[in-house]
Amino acid sequence: MSLTITRRSALAGGLASAVALTLAACGNDSGSSSADSTASAASDATAVASEAPFYAAATAAPAGAVDVKDVATKGITVSGDTATIKVGASPEPHVTILQWVQDNLTAGTGISLDITSINDYQTPNSSLGDGSLAANFFQTPNFLKQQIDDKGYDFTATAKVHIEPMGLYSSTVKSVDDIPDGGTIILNNDPANTARGFRLLETAGLITVDPSVELLTDVDVTENKKNLKFKTVDGAQVARSMADADAACINGNYALEAGLSPKDDALVLEPGENSPYANELVVRTADKDNAALAKLAALLNSDELKKFIEEKWTDESVIPAF
Repeated sequence: MSLTITRRSALAGGLASAVALTLAACGNDSGSSSADSTASAASDATAVASEAPFYAAATAAPAGAVDVKDVATKGITVSGDTATIKVGASPEPHVTILQWVQDNLTAGTGISLDITSINDYQTPNSSLGDGSLAANFFQTPNFLKQQIDDKGYDFTATAKVHIEPMGLYSSTVKSVDDIPDGGTIILNNDPANTARGFRLLETAGLITVDPSVELLTDVDVTENKKNLKFKTVDGAQVARSMADADAACINGNYALEAGLSPKDDALVLEPGENSPYANELVVRTADKDNAALAKLAALLNSDELKKFIEEKWTDESVIPAF
């Protein structure tokens, strides 16, 4: 059974470390070469690993079905020989992935998924923190670190599942060069993704930013030849706000929900290879060794799921991270 939560709230602006990712341009737009972007992405992947120590590969799941007698915890209920895990996730592609796992991989494992579709970036962590959920699946390492630093959550990521490249999109122009002087760019308003968007704009050749600042805002823009204006809105609103601006930096999940093709529609697109922005399964640290959650982590890193992702998103808008 799935429930859709439509509440959208702006995230608080807490300061935390983020990663300065140098991104690749798409098509014929301005940007660094493929070789340079790949090397930079690899370097930044190392930076994420060192700056976000909130990842611990799940305890190896037992072969066969989970022994459910000791797995009950907040967000996990046990009935008979099955543990039902409440998981909150972004609608696309996260819920699609979880539903496929539920329909195709959970039989005989001792677990079942109760999937909650949540269309903002605030509720999944608050619901995990208060015990309404046992796990969530929507966030990247830089965002998780920002949330932990800002809100004090005691969370751990236990599986890296997939990558969704952020892109720069426009409903009015076909290339970065056509973005007008004085134009408006929309960015996601949570601090981690605001910084990620400014890095993308720098790669596009639109701005230069202070290299000493990790969590960038508009005050850290050191060169802005087109005198661009920057507006931040809730992540779930960025795609629809594009109609009132000249371009928008849209997270991959929201681009897919809006019917955009990252490969075909983005003026500039992050590279998928060696990206430090893997979407992760996140649990409360106290539950990181829970056998039911370890089984879910194993299914989310299975060969079967990898094949499903590669065959469903052939345009590489969603890329396996394992």
